[in-house]
Amino acid sequence: MAQVANTLSQFAGRIVLDKTGLSGNYDFTLMWTPDQVAQRPPGAPEPSFNGVPIDPNGPSLFTAVQEQLGLKLDSQRGPVKVLVIDRAERPTEN
Repeated sequence: MAQVANTLSQFAGRIVLDKTGLSGNYDFTLMWTPDQVAQRPPGAPEPSFNGVPIDPNGPSLFTAVQEQLGLKLDSQRGPVKVLVIDRAERPTEN
């Protein structure tokens, strides 16, 4: 489930943490419509992802996770690791 959470993070645009307590391997297919599907010019091929056509009327990622996997993506606030760079300088010649 940690891998699923990591993959969902990439598509959700935010950090997804696995709090399911589930372990083991799972085989599933999740079908959803990205939030921003580019308009298709006349005559252009249907938009697709990994060779599967994108349904412009399909569910959002959050709805698909709940309806198709029985899991819920719950938005919460929490600590996040960050890197703060106070200053940067060009290197000097030796």
